[in-house]
Amino acid sequence: MASEQRRRRVEHLMQRALAQIITREMDDPFLGMPTISAVEVSRDFSYARVYVSLFNSPDEAEGLAHLRKRAGRLRHRLGQVLDLRSLPELRFQLDETIERGQRLSRLIDEAVSGAKKDEEQE
Repeated sequence: MASEQRRRRVEHLMQRALAQIITREMDDPFLGMPTISAVEVSRDFSYARVYVSLFNSPDEAEGLAHLRKRAGRLRHRLGQVLDLRSLPELRFQLDETIERGQRLSRLIDEAVSGAKKDEEQE
């Protein structure tokens, strides 16, 4: 089994390399402005979950489908860039943390403005 420190280092290297490969070498209008926000490698290095945000994408679901379809080619290209014995299978997933944060921020703003209105009415 790989050490936790090695796994984190590989995750970081994969995140940086994938971000460069996708932004420089993939010209796909469905991707918009892709951002690799995190990579999580399984303990046995068999797969890596790649969290991606697709800003300015006309259709996030379609953009994600395009990435998933090209996962094999991206893995091959990643192997050319990184010096690893074996590369995990890439599994792309939309990163929804930004949307969740915005939603929570709106809820907080609404709660604060509602509290102010209640104070003004009293």
